[in-house]
Formats: sequence, C-alpha cells, structure tokens
Amino acid sequence: MSEIEIRAVRFDAPVAQQLIHAALTDLAVRYGGNGDDTPVDATEFEPPDGAFLVAYLAGEPVGCGGWRSHGTDCAEVKRMYTAPTARGRGVARAVLTAVERSAREQGRKRVVLECGDKQPEAIAMYASAGYERIPNFGFYKDEEGCVSFGRTL
Repeated sequence: MSEIEIRAVRFDAPVAQQLIHAALTDLAVRYGGNGDDTPVDATEFEPPDGAFLVAYLAGEPVGCGGWRSHGTDCAEVKRMYTAPTARGRGVARAVLTAVERSAREQGRKRVVLECGDKQPEAIAMYASAGYERIPNFGFYKDEEGCVSFGRTL
C-alpha cells in the first residue's frame, strides 16, 4: 500500500473543488437534493481560522477534509470525503488526524462535526476516534437523521 500524503490546499483550489463535488454527489445519493446545503465560504478555511487538506495516494488525490472556526476555541470539521477506490485504506483517519492537528496548532481545544445517519461508516470512524454524540448544531440541527459529534483535542 502507498503511503498517504496530506497537503494543505486552498478550499477553492481545483483539486479541492473536485473532491468536494464528489463528496456532495455521494451525499446527494444518500440524502437527495444537493447533498449538503450548509453555507460554506472558501475564506472560512484559511489559516489561522481554518484549513483545508487533501490526501494523496500514489500522487492521486483521494480524500479531503477541513475545519473552520466554531466559536473562539472550537473547530468544526467540514467536507470529509474519501473516494470509493481508496476506502478502507486509512485515508479518512489520516485526514481527520491532520485536521485535528491543524486545529490544535491554531489554538482550538475542541472539535465538532455534523453528520447524517445514512453515513454509518463515517459514524463508526468518528466513534472509534474518540468522538461522542453532542446536541445537534448547525444547518441541519433540526432535521431528522442529523447526528452531531464532538471531541476535546
């Protein structure tokens, strides 16, 4: 297996947008609609208030994830995705670890995220990474199937 390489990129970079589009397409298949209508601005993912990361295997972009500020000392994980061809190879865990490290380096003490109940693989990964259910927040907080998680960094 090739080693996973994680690179920080701009949220609006073509490689990031390609992966984000794939993520939203995947979510649309699971949930319908556009996949995720949460308002997101590319500038929210610029240091020191956020970051966006892309994972590469054998030089090919296969996953992504980022964080944006959620209050003073908290980060919100957004746009986590792994291409189907790379699933089960530790890509999502590597991205999540890098996202957490980036947020911690920028002074964040906690990380939160919103997920949906039709993403059992993501829910299992977050639980195994030490995330615990928290009260729902964010754009989908009142929607059926929303599940929110948090973890102290």
